[in-house]
Amino acid sequence: MKTILVPTDFSETANYALEVAVQLSKKTNSKLVLLHMLEIKDHLLPSVSETNDVINPILSSGGNPPAAVFYMKLAHKNFEALREHKFLEGVTYEEAIQNHLNFNEINTTAKKYQADIIVMGSHGATGLKEVFVGSHTEKVVRSSEIPVIVIKNKHLDFNVKNLVFVTDLKTDTLSTLKKAFAFCKQLDAKLYLLHINTPGDAFMTSNDIDEKINHLVKEAGFDPNKFEVQKYNDRDIEKGIINFSKSIGADLIAIPTHARRGLAHFFNHNLSEEMVNHFDIPVITFKID
Repeated sequence: MKTILVPTDFSETANYALEVAVQLSKKTNSKLVLLHMLEIKDHLLPSVSETNDVINPILSSGGNPPAAVFYMKLAHKNFEALREHKFLEGVTYEEAIQNHLNFNEINTTAKKYQADIIVMGSHGATGLKEVFVGSHTEKVVRSSEIPVIVIKNKHLDFNVKNLVFVTDLKTDTLSTLKKAFAFCKQLDAKLYLLHINTPGDAFMTSNDIDEKINHLVKEAGFDPNKFEVQKYNDRDIEKGIINFSKSIGADLIAIPTHARRGLAHFFNHNLSEEMVNHFDIPVITFKID
């Protein structure tokens, strides 16, 4: 992990994500890039929106429409205010502005800065489903080639000791499992390989699950002693993920994602309000190759 990309709209939630990114950068000696996306319609930036160039927040009004100048100056002002935060004292980072609000193009920015991971906040989401389905977060997750950590609450000490990797036991997730394993190794974290067994057509016997897990582990070429395999029975997948993660004190939940399907296929029921209000475990997504 050499470069961490942090999208920000300068909100409280975005700052929660930035605080986590700062802690990660210190632990891994990584560079930080803070990205703000301007809320400008494409037709107001005809000369730059076609290429979606990332611009430096050193402002110039020459040749730019009034709306563009306003948003650029506002972004510059917000970056100045951000520098006053205590958690950024002594932290070196780069500031960048994307010409317009296009979450699908964030991958271009990540490539430009050779980012290894994205850390971002999620506004007002309560459960796993609400974090990902139909949100800006989902757009980033779908388009991103690199892992995305999603933060919704303040974390004074983001120390990943236990990471839960959720698997549907399909071999197309092997690449994501390897990425998660490498991530855990870098942070000296324990990896739990978790399968949620639910009633209905998706139900499997313990023997069937063990057979598929053993095959997955063998295909990955992992030492079984380096991580822990768990199967957990629950009424639906989301409840199972949260209940198991809480039971072992998980610090991070890892979920494989597909560019076309996103994460919606993981979730088929809503959680109770009581359950989702207590859900605060960060999530990291790994794209299936």
